[in-house]
Amino acid sequence: MIALALAAALQIGSKQFTESVVLGEIAAQSLRAAGIEAGHRRELGGTRVLFEALRGGQIDAYPEYTGTIEEELVRGGPPLQALGLRATGPLGFQDDYAIGMRRDEAARLGIRAISDLARHPGLAFGFSNEFLRRRDGWPRVREVYSLPHADVRGLDHELSYRALRSGAIAATDLYTTDAQLRAGDIVTLLDDRRAFPRYAAVFLYRASLPAPAVAALRRLEGAIGAPAMIAMNARAQLDGVPEARVAADFLGIATAAPEGAPARIARRTVEHLALVGVSLLAAVIAAVPLGILAARRRRLGQIVLGVVGVVQTVPSLALLVFMIPLLGIGARPAIVALFLYSLLPIVRGTHAGLVSIAPELVESAHALGLPPGAALRLVELPLAARSILAGIKTAAVIDVGTATLGALIGAGGYGQPILAGIRLADTALILEGAVPAAALALAVQGIFDLIERAVAPRG
Repeated sequence: MIALALAAALQIGSKQFTESVVLGEIAAQSLRAAGIEAGHRRELGGTRVLFEALRGGQIDAYPEYTGTIEEELVRGGPPLQALGLRATGPLGFQDDYAIGMRRDEAARLGIRAISDLARHPGLAFGFSNEFLRRRDGWPRVREVYSLPHADVRGLDHELSYRALRSGAIAATDLYTTDAQLRAGDIVTLLDDRRAFPRYAAVFLYRASLPAPAVAALRRLEGAIGAPAMIAMNARAQLDGVPEARVAADFLGIATAAPEGAPARIARRTVEHLALVGVSLLAAVIAAVPLGILAARRRRLGQIVLGVVGVVQTVPSLALLVFMIPLLGIGARPAIVALFLYSLLPIVRGTHAGLVSIAPELVESAHALGLPPGAALRLVELPLAARSILAGIKTAAVIDVGTATLGALIGAGGYGQPILAGIRLADTALILEGAVPAAALALAVQGIFDLIERAVAPRG
């Protein structure tokens, strides 16, 4: 029943930064206030993740910016209408890209505009990873201003402010409605050659969205001024007010009491266990036969071990993103990615356990008249059980840690509070996900140690 209800509800997405989450909450609550069932899939990653999820129908709308649409999403390709997508009118504020420095450092070096940076080629820059690769980001700034800087690093957007204030970097990319600008110790440099386009906030939505839902989103056009948006960002990010409460206060509607930490941890535990359990079970079913095949057919075994080894070398975040066009967002791509990561330790453990059995023991089984299948089941697998269980235990522990990244594509689990805590610089929220994840990994290891004692033959 729950799955059917979620499938029937409209889904609003948001990116992994505070303003997008707040706008996502405003959209979802506006729809519910209009009598339309709507959910909010928070912090789903970057622009491409949200856009592909929208095109694939995993979400129905999300907040975006006109400059991003023009420069990143439709430039050189079909227009939104041809993709079955539409955009509302501007919501009433712009959130432009800018380059920022510490005010005292900019004054000391005499830097007021981005063009002044060219006189200081030794400065270290730290930009958000998305800004580094976007056409309208660092590549354009570097080209337009002929900047020679070589010390340019990729950072999480929220962490870049800490690096800037600590002096680890001299400049970073900013959003002009960022809450941190309220403190006044960071100055935005003048874009004197107009490298950045205009970024007016809008909602992108699917053309198939019901008319009442479109009307509810369009009622937000022109309703959110820049001061209001900056204030909402500050309440969420600096004052620690939940985004749902910030959105409700802006809309003037009542909101339910926020979910307590024990309830949140319990819900995330169920989500995390589902990701790990399903992927691990599928991996055991697939990997143990592959390990047996690798032990029986030595040449083919080298190919099998090589293939699962190559899969293990693919970065986990990249593998999750690769899954989105095939499986969308949510638990399914995360489970498939975890399944693939679980194959190597189980296949290798099964293979190692079988090939290490003394040949005379296998010959004795055959001499007793046991057919190959019975010898495998009654003699070889029990003797290899310790190695097989060690591989499964390794895969389970890996899955518990890697599953936290599933939150980037809406899979839930312990990664959700960790990502939110990083975004909000909230150590308690980070620990709300990190501590249970570590405890679960230790518990899984302990459980498999007990299973090994019970199953593996003595001696």
